[in-house]
Amino acid sequence: MQAIDEDDASLVRGLTAAVEALQDEAVALLSALVREPSLLGQEAGAQKIMAGTFAGLGLEVDTFAIDEAALQGMPGWSPSLISYDGRLNVVGVHRPRAARGRSLILNGHIDVVPPGEAARWTTPPFEPVVREGRLYGRGAGDMKAGIVAYTMAFKALRSLGLAPAAPVYLQSVIEEECTGNGALACLQRGYRAEAAVIPEPFNQTLMTAQLGVMWMQVEVRGRAAHMIDRGQGTSAIDAAFSVAAHLRRLEAAWNEPAARHPRYAAHAHPVNFNLGRIEGGEWTSSVPESCAMHWRLGFYPGEDLAEVRGRVERCVAEAIATDPALAGCAATVRWAGFQAAGFEIDPGAAVLQVLGEAHRAVCGRDAAELACTCTTDARFFALYGDTPATCYGPEASSIHTVDESVSLASLREVTTVLALFMARWCGVEPIA
Repeated sequence: MQAIDEDDASLVRGLTAAVEALQDEAVALLSALVREPSLLGQEAGAQKIMAGTFAGLGLEVDTFAIDEAALQGMPGWSPSLISYDGRLNVVGVHRPRAARGRSLILNGHIDVVPPGEAARWTTPPFEPVVREGRLYGRGAGDMKAGIVAYTMAFKALRSLGLAPAAPVYLQSVIEEECTGNGALACLQRGYRAEAAVIPEPFNQTLMTAQLGVMWMQVEVRGRAAHMIDRGQGTSAIDAAFSVAAHLRRLEAAWNEPAARHPRYAAHAHPVNFNLGRIEGGEWTSSVPESCAMHWRLGFYPGEDLAEVRGRVERCVAEAIATDPALAGCAATVRWAGFQAAGFEIDPGAAVLQVLGEAHRAVCGRDAAELACTCTTDARFFALYGDTPATCYGPEASSIHTVDESVSLASLREVTTVLALFMARWCGVEPIA
C-alpha cells in the first residue's frame, strides 16, 4: 500500500488537476441525472444511469430491490408511503487486491422532492441549465451533485493510476426524502465500513450532529351542517388550526434554551414543526366535517422516539380536552414516513479529522462544523451500522424550492476533497 502523507502536495496537485480535467464529464453526468425526474416511485431512470456509470468505473454493480418485510424488524425502519415494486438501490463495489486500508461507504440519495409549479421556475425544473457558474434544476444540489462528486472522486484516483487499498462502496439509494429505507436496505444487505460520508449540500461543512425527524398526520373531526344553520356545526378546518396552535406552543417549548441539546445551544431556532400539507372539507356550502394535517416534527439527538411520539400525542389530546374552541371535536394521530432518530458524532472522530485535513489541504481553510437541523441517511450508519458517519458536500441554494442550483466550483472542490480523503482514509494501491 502506498503511504499517503497528509502534507503530500504532489498528490493534492495531481488530484486537483485530475478533477479539473473531469469537470466537463461531471457536469454532463449531473445534467443527465437532473433530466431524470426521480420523484418518489420514479427513480428507475436515474438509477439506470448510475448502474451504467459504476460499471464504467470497473466496479462490481449490485442492484437490488428493497425487502420491506425484512426491514420492518430492523431499528430505524419507517413506515413506507408507496410500494417498493420495481424500485431499486444501486451500489458500486470496489474490492482491492489486498485490503490493507480502512473501508469506506460513500452514500447519496437519488430521489428528489416535487418541483412545485413549473411556471415559477426561471427554466423548467428537469431541464438542467448552467448559468453564472451554477447548474440549475430539481435535485441538482439535493443531492445529485453529491453523487457526482463521489463518483468523479473515485475516477480521479483512477486517472492517476491509483485505486483505494480498502473496500469502497458507492451507494445510490432511494427514498431518503421520506423514510430513509433505501439506506436502511443497504445495512440489511450487509454493507458495513469503518466510515461513511454522505455529500449532502451543506456548503462544505463537517456535520457533527443532526436532529431526529418524524412525520405525522392529525385527522380532526368536527360536525357538518348546512349554511342555513351554520351554528349547528363545528368546522373541522377551524378546529385543525386550533390544534396547530397547541403544537406550535410545544415547538416553542422545545426551543427554549433550557430544553436544548448542547450541540444546538447557539442555534436561533433548532427545532421546527412544519405543517406541510392540509386537506379538509367536503362541500363549499357545508361546514367541514373532517380535516387532515400532515406535519414534519424535529427533535434532539438522544431522545427516544416512543417518548417523543407520546409527548406529541399528549399535546393533541390535551388540546381536544381543554380548549373551548375544540369542544365536540375529536382528533386521531397517525405516524407514517420518517421515524428518524437524531445522532451526534464526536468532533474528534477519525473520519472527521481526516476529512477536515483533506478539506484544509485542498481549500486552504478550515471546514466549519455543522449541527444540522434536518435528518440525513447518515443516522443509519452511525446508529445501526457501527459505522462512524458524517456529511460533507457542495454549496447549493433553493433546495426544496424554486430554482434549485449548485455551485460548480464547490462541486469541483468537494470532488477533490473526497478523492484526497479516500486516498488518505483507505490508502492506495496501483491499478493492476
